Amino acid sequence: MIQVFCDGGSRNNPGHAAYGYVVRQNGKVIKQSGAYIGIATNNFAEYTALIKALEWLSLNKPGSELIVNLDSLLAVSQLNGIYKVKNATIRELIVKVRELEGEFTKIVYRHIPRGQNWEADQLVNQALDQQATKPYGA
Repeated sequence: MIQVFCDGGSRNNPGHAAYGYVVRQNGKVIKQSGAYIGIATNNFAEYTALIKALEWLSLNKPGSELIVNLDSLLAVSQLNGIYKVKNATIRELIVKVRELEGEFTKIVYRHIPRGQNWEADQLVNQALDQQATKPYGA
């Protein structure tokens, strides 16, 4: 089973936002990525992290079983069908997630404490810090 750790963050909400994800197989990191995504909400950034991870996995590990770990209880509850999604933009992102899910044998979405998601969180903060040091307009 492949472990995926996803995180998104926004400084202010909405505000400057970024995503990060880490993919582990047999305990070893096989992929990690993070990037600045512009002005967005925390929830948008969380879903962007998930989509970016699933896109990479669909190309590199199709047919796998995944455990996807997120520290956003809201996103996990939405993905597991516990909470309805009222925001149209987030609904569109969930449609994309559902399309990508078809590439895998099984996906389990699991809520974890923020402290257990530190690697993905670190990638988010690195992307936000790098953006903050760029000159205005860059």
